[in-house]
Amino acid sequence: MLMWSLIRRQTLRILRKMKFLPPKLYAHFLYEYYTGKKLHLNNPREFNAKIQWYKVFYHPRILNQLVDKFAVRAYVKDKIGEVYLNTMYQICDDPKNINYDLLPKQFVIKATHASSYNLIVHDKNKLDKKKTEKLFHKWLSKNQYYRTGQEWAYKDVKPQLLVEKFLKDGDEGSLIDYKFYCFDGVAKFLEVHLDRADNHKRGFYDLNFNPLPFRYVSKKKSIDTRVMKPKNLEEMITLSQVLADSLPFVRVDFYSIKGKTIFGEMTFYPSDGRKDFIPDTYNEIIGDYFKLPKLNKNQNEILKYKSASTKMKDD
Repeated sequence: MLMWSLIRRQTLRILRKMKFLPPKLYAHFLYEYYTGKKLHLNNPREFNAKIQWYKVFYHPRILNQLVDKFAVRAYVKDKIGEVYLNTMYQICDDPKNINYDLLPKQFVIKATHASSYNLIVHDKNKLDKKKTEKLFHKWLSKNQYYRTGQEWAYKDVKPQLLVEKFLKDGDEGSLIDYKFYCFDGVAKFLEVHLDRADNHKRGFYDLNFNPLPFRYVSKKKSIDTRVMKPKNLEEMITLSQVLADSLPFVRVDFYSIKGKTIFGEMTFYPSDGRKDFIPDTYNEIIGDYFKLPKLNKNQNEILKYKSASTKMKDD
């Protein structure tokens, strides 16, 4: 039995790297490798199992806009107003076109088409531009769909570099992220990230900012100190729900800068659906919030969604 388990594990290790496989097949290998559980796409129950279903079947074109860090700005402006957007300095698809002379001393450069491709520049005069240009070319050559676990929303996003204002909240070493998990346009709880730069920790809270009894990282990486409730929590909850519209699931991220709400990003596949909640019972409890749209007979994918403010959209 142990030998079979080891063989199965090694086989999955190989298969999860084959990102060219058909999504309906690949999702099984990815999910089992990371969670140790079998995936039942016909009737997923747990949150991460439903994230895999989401990747395989839920494909309204608006998702491509919402994960694009540049294109989403138009959506945010239309939904809640430009006042909640960070200041944008430049957008380009070639690192050579970044005009450093026009930039302030501090700024942030992000890849629009992928997750975790961010460069914080504290002093542009100390920036190694040749080394940085190589890094940016590497970013732009990567496709998030194939880089991770076939995250469909990113598949056709145009690779670009977005240069934005460097944000700082008082004496804090790094910004606090407030990430709202929204289901059918309703925020159910939020995740807080602290001190990404030096001692990254995270934890889950209810909408009254009381700590929740589950996690998906080790205890060592979980928040173990009291975190002050942000003054603009209610505003962030409201705004996250407006942006989430009636999408079956989306995580909407904000920063709070001296009480001012700044939009971060929208995410449909947290951690690529790889990290189960601890204790295990919460995987199904949170999964119950996630009401998947109906996939009709002979339907291979869902291309439409019902907006809360408009009729059915065909994207």
